[in-house]
Amino acid sequence: MKNSTSTQKNSTAEPDMFERLSSKKTKLAVVGLGYVGLPLAIEFSKRFSVIGFDVNESRIKMMNLGIDPSKELHANAFLGNDIIFTSNAEMLKEASFFIVAVPTPVDLMNKPDLRPVISASNTIGNFIKKGDYVVYESTVYPGCTEEDCLPILEKLSGLKLNEDFKLGYSPERINPGDKQRTLRTVIKVVSGSDSNSLDQIAKVYETVVDAGVFKAKSIMVAEASKVIENTQRDLNIALMNELSLIFDKMNINTYDVLEAAGTKWNFLKFSPGLVGGHCIGVDPYYLTSKAASLGYDAKVITASRFINDNMARNVAQKIIRHVLRTTPDLNKASVLVKGVTFKENVSDIRNSKIIDTVKEILAFNIKVDIEDPYADGEEVLREYGLRLANSVGKEYDAVLITVPHIPYLKLEEEYYLSITKPSACIADLKGIMRNKINQREYWTL
Repeated sequence: MKNSTSTQKNSTAEPDMFERLSSKKTKLAVVGLGYVGLPLAIEFSKRFSVIGFDVNESRIKMMNLGIDPSKELHANAFLGNDIIFTSNAEMLKEASFFIVAVPTPVDLMNKPDLRPVISASNTIGNFIKKGDYVVYESTVYPGCTEEDCLPILEKLSGLKLNEDFKLGYSPERINPGDKQRTLRTVIKVVSGSDSNSLDQIAKVYETVVDAGVFKAKSIMVAEASKVIENTQRDLNIALMNELSLIFDKMNINTYDVLEAAGTKWNFLKFSPGLVGGHCIGVDPYYLTSKAASLGYDAKVITASRFINDNMARNVAQKIIRHVLRTTPDLNKASVLVKGVTFKENVSDIRNSKIIDTVKEILAFNIKVDIEDPYADGEEVLREYGLRLANSVGKEYDAVLITVPHIPYLKLEEEYYLSITKPSACIADLKGIMRNKINQREYWTL
């Protein structure tokens, strides 16, 4: 296997990047200001002079007003920091330490879509100078940073790696909606193209990560560590989902089974559910794609992806069967979907698998109302062509609770009785109403 460039020898007369940043003789630029990039830029701006760059001008306008478009940061987080938000790439000339935090999605065929990270590399390649650093945080397959991004940087800049500039990779570990496991409290993996760059990159990140950093042996090791974190979770959730399908046929509640099995000291506590979002439902495809390019068929990972990707359809079919059984005239049937974000207590709707469930139900001409206290209605309409309901109706044939949003946890059975027919079912994917629904048909995954 190819060895990382991190084993190459260093020059003894290299300038100290950490010192240059600390003394504000140069600036740090974060390219991509989403869930990952914005918190990172804000934290770095408490110590360094920062340029926050994003191609989305509307997001830049919001941030300049002290508003986080992702609704993760409070307005106070923007106060008193040394940071400029801009969509003008020319301002990147002032930076010497670049961090790439753009999305890495998959396309309609579940193939890695590297366009955002390639675009960011093209932008940075036009501005990096001798002595500069470029660190990628975007989740990619092992080898992408050095095989796909590095050639672009070298070609556009005319510079050579380690002779003229340094390269690094530090996988993001941001968990949207999580106020305990934050950027500062989770150990950060870092890597560099040689030992000197590794030390410098580690020093820079240590200023914003109280939990400390872990120095990976190479860039490829750091890339691989990130992609398997979510692949491991995907496999475990797939097992839970398959078990839920089996137990459903036995009329056994999966959560009752997990509760019993969880009394064993080494039982891993995962639960079934729809696997969406921009990490667990995406990252495994980067690994299987890389494996396929090397002539290896990743059977276990692929099987897990198949199970998890099909859970949305399985949920829809269960609801459709109930409606067909209880409401002969489908033109009068209706379903309420509570929750459209990919996880609880966040506004992020990217790769939300509940959309697949909704579209499957709509295909049977069953009316579907969608409500979510966290989602942005305009974004849902723009991304999926679906409108959020202005208000919750009455006489639903089924209610689908998709995520345990805080407002949903406060609801009691009386609420569901008031909005459903006596023959309705309450489909509760995460089991938040388990043992609380007695007067309606009830099921969980």
